[in-house]
Amino acid sequence: MPSGSTTLMNLARLSQGVRSCRFSSYDTTGGNADCWKFAPGQARDWALMQGPGCVRHIWTTSFGGDAYHLRALVLRMYWNGESTPSVQCPLGDFFGLGHGTRNYFSSMPLQSFDRGLNCWFPMPYADGARITLTNEGAKEATVYFYVDYQQWDRLPDEPLGLFHANWRRETVVKKEAPIGPCAFGWNDRLNTTGLDNYLVLDTQGKGHYVGCCLHLDTVQPGWWGEGDDMFFIDGEPWPPRLHGTGTEDYFCGAWNYNNLAQPFCTPYFGYHFKTNPDYTGKHSQYRFHVEDPIYFEKSLRFSIEHGHANDRMGDWTSTAYWYQINRSTPLPDLGTYESRIPYNWGGLHTHEGLDRKNLPG
Repeated sequence: MPSGSTTLMNLARLSQGVRSCRFSSYDTTGGNADCWKFAPGQARDWALMQGPGCVRHIWTTSFGGDAYHLRALVLRMYWNGESTPSVQCPLGDFFGLGHGTRNYFSSMPLQSFDRGLNCWFPMPYADGARITLTNEGAKEATVYFYVDYQQWDRLPDEPLGLFHANWRRETVVKKEAPIGPCAFGWNDRLNTTGLDNYLVLDTQGKGHYVGCCLHLDTVQPGWWGEGDDMFFIDGEPWPPRLHGTGTEDYFCGAWNYNNLAQPFCTPYFGYHFKTNPDYTGKHSQYRFHVEDPIYFEKSLRFSIEHGHANDRMGDWTSTAYWYQINRSTPLPDLGTYESRIPYNWGGLHTHEGLDRKNLPG
């Protein structure tokens, strides 16, 4: 049987009833054409497992396809014969890449070395699993991949949650907020509901949240942080028991990421991508709750303000990762590939008057 521990000491423990297996894109003729071609609209099974087991590692690289083929290729995962996926995400975003753009970063569960993408989240299942990739773009794409997994003779004694991931996108705009005295006594914008926050995750069932990647793109000058994170557990009202103090604080940075002087990566958190020397342009950050999962019995709604009391504009996208059982609702729809392409903001430099009907791009 597999052990739940991932410490180095556990490497010496011999297993019982575990077989190491792999699906990959290798050339079955023995040649070196070790890739799969994905025609426009084509879906193919990366992996199709039987019985109990656990996915332990996924690696992939790709080229060709549409200009933003990392958003055109969609990864889906189904556990235990599900008819709707538990993982549904553009390929690049699943591996922590935002804006349909490659970059380098290294964390414990996810790494990107430009073209090589790796995922180490364990993904157990009781009765089979299916992993698919679909090219929803207009051009052919070429993909290499490994899916390394274990076949188990029987399930562990302890209950295991099913791995989930979903992608969301919203063009956030300044929201109206009441004005009143804050804790320091001066008048300030007040957010006492969290209803207008950017939504990262909304799920029903029992489980625990293990992290997210958040990407934003803005032409609005000035600091885009100060947005508090809010975890509403099991339907609790505002203020939730887990209420944060600012965007960079939730992602374990501080003080505007030191004025954005230098991207950084650590095993559990990082600010790993930016395009401009100021606060405009594209930005990416991640936070993984490996040591401190967020547990819920019935539901979890995780949102974060876009600026203090939601006073900022921009293109916000995120991927959330969590484990759960008894999920009662499907994951959010991804929309079309065209709707996932990063915006071309043109000459827009303010959020004033911006709404969904006049978005550039």
